[in-house]
Amino acid sequence: MSGRRARGPLQRVQRRSRELQAQVEAVRVESAAPAPGQRKALWQRCMQLKKLVDENRNALHDLKKADEPAPVGNYNLRKEEEEKLLLKLSQQLQKLVLVLDQDNVTTNYAADEEHQKDPQTEDENEEEDESEDEESSEEEDSEEADDDDEDKLLDDPNVKKCIAVGNFNAQQEGDLTFTKGEVLLIHDKKVDGWWVAENSKGERGLVPRTYLAVHNEDGESQEQSDEHIEVVDETADGTEIKKRTDSHWSAVRTAITENDTVEVLATIGAVPAGFRLSTLFQLLEEGYQFRASYFLQPELTPSQLAFKDLVWNSEKNTIYPRPTRVSLIVTLCSCKMIPLPGVSIQVLSRHVRLCLFDGNRVLSNIHTVRATWQPKNPQTWTFSPRVTGILPSLLDGDCFVRSNSVPSDIGILFELGITYIHNSTGERGELSCGWAFLKLFTSNGIPVPSKMYELLLNGGTPYERGVEVDPSISRRGSGVFHQFITLKKQPVLVVKLRSLCAQSKDILNLLPETLIGSMCYIHLLIFYRQILGDALLKDRISMQSTDLICNPILTTFPQLMDQPDLMDALRSAWADRERTLKRSEKRDGEFLKSLFVLVYHDSVFPLLQSTFLPDYKWAEEESEASRWKAIADFLKKSRENDGALQYLLSPENTHRAFDISELAYDFLEVRKNNPEV
Repeated sequence: MSGRRARGPLQRVQRRSRELQAQVEAVRVESAAPAPGQRKALWQRCMQLKKLVDENRNALHDLKKADEPAPVGNYNLRKEEEEKLLLKLSQQLQKLVLVLDQDNVTTNYAADEEHQKDPQTEDENEEEDESEDEESSEEEDSEEADDDDEDKLLDDPNVKKCIAVGNFNAQQEGDLTFTKGEVLLIHDKKVDGWWVAENSKGERGLVPRTYLAVHNEDGESQEQSDEHIEVVDETADGTEIKKRTDSHWSAVRTAITENDTVEVLATIGAVPAGFRLSTLFQLLEEGYQFRASYFLQPELTPSQLAFKDLVWNSEKNTIYPRPTRVSLIVTLCSCKMIPLPGVSIQVLSRHVRLCLFDGNRVLSNIHTVRATWQPKNPQTWTFSPRVTGILPSLLDGDCFVRSNSVPSDIGILFELGITYIHNSTGERGELSCGWAFLKLFTSNGIPVPSKMYELLLNGGTPYERGVEVDPSISRRGSGVFHQFITLKKQPVLVVKLRSLCAQSKDILNLLPETLIGSMCYIHLLIFYRQILGDALLKDRISMQSTDLICNPILTTFPQLMDQPDLMDALRSAWADRERTLKRSEKRDGEFLKSLFVLVYHDSVFPLLQSTFLPDYKWAEEESEASRWKAIADFLKKSRENDGALQYLLSPENTHRAFDISELAYDFLEVRKNNPEV
């Protein structure tokens, strides 16, 4: 042993990296089909491994070439390759943490420091270190080379036939169930480790790469895979996987793991490597519960016998205001140094989506504000441009934020996005150009000050860490001057938090407890809430009655929250009518409420049923133009004829067939049973 060659610092770090790589691969295999009681233990192992990977990365950063006992060829290149490997392991573990984090286990990166190392794992690592110290470095290198050869052969696009080394049950719709020893034909080897495979029955679906080995006709592959079979069988054989149906997790999984389109665009240079599929857009597409129309509905108490956020004040003949823990105004000012996409894609929309977020889950509706930009400076986005007439609500950068959520880590998540179309294929999509998170409370529970904030944008998704929007502009540098220069080139979002005066707070307190929206239509939301209070609390014969309520406004108004051009039509019609009112009429609440009902019936209600109004489609210029033309023509005729009755009775105009749902409001169908979305 005394004549054995001593390892240098870099070689020791490399050896430790190979050990961690093997442990990560083992955890990935077990996590592919965890038993119901093993999820928490696997989550803790992932957190421990991630801490060890980060420690090894820190040790790698501290290495210097002068510390090596003997000359090392291509030192800087080897160090860079080791850095890439450790970064890849860290990202794999982060994804596993998300997969295992379906029982409200926090994914906050700061929790890494709170979990201590498992003593049993430490003992196993020490035993492995002692046994491996007896082997020569040449044997280690040869074993690593053999493993790399096997992986390269398995990943070879020309290798189509694979054999299953364990049983796998489909986790969700689209997965393919198979048994150990079954031969599968691989059609598409996706980079996220879930491959498109076909069994002998012709059935296709997604299968995990870690359950496969190269199939050779002479039986050689079976011998090579024997050492993997026992590991896989411990967790995969006979394990029943509960099908995931949560829309929130489905959107996150899509944004993180199904990035083939983004990777292709990044490879051809169309987008930076830090772009991802938009997480918040996926949530909007997955379910109704992340839309403003959902949060606008009244919420029932746990007993289901009363309304939680809608209480009647008989003395003032209106609803009670409801103060909340978070009540403020956020102003989107600008986005700077946003990377430009390549010429192969055409950008249809630049926008910012924002919501309340606690580091793990979305706690409110997702509100979208469209940005404007100038051809002379396309890397800068602005909001609330100066326009003649009424500013479209979609461009309004002043947003109100209300929430009564109790998590101390609550904040506002901003996701910059673009809607694009690929010039060659015509494929449409939505990409995230980066995200930022602004906490609303300090560690002591004190609200953060109202001021201007310049937020550096992160790449990847809100569930990834350490990803830059554009890696070609690195934030890491060797000197202070270099860091200062690169900081000026980093993409940032400039926002301003504004506190509310007493009058503004009183107005916002009439809204639902959780809601984000545009300040320009807040007065219309107040009218809706007051009419809602009249129908559900004041005019009901019995509070136990669940009969349908005949009220077109209550039935259709929430649809305007998802169609901003119709909301703008209502704003325009109300502004025209309000200009004709006397000062005494403007102070009469009941008169204004009845007038609002008339304006609503003469403006947007007929438009919702008109066949001349195309369906609302996001970021489609032709559709948006044709909709606005139809809206403008209707509003003009309605003003000329002093109402919409003549337009409705005209034989030139056609409307959709009558449906009772246009008039019947059923709060039992639209209420929010569970505020924690």
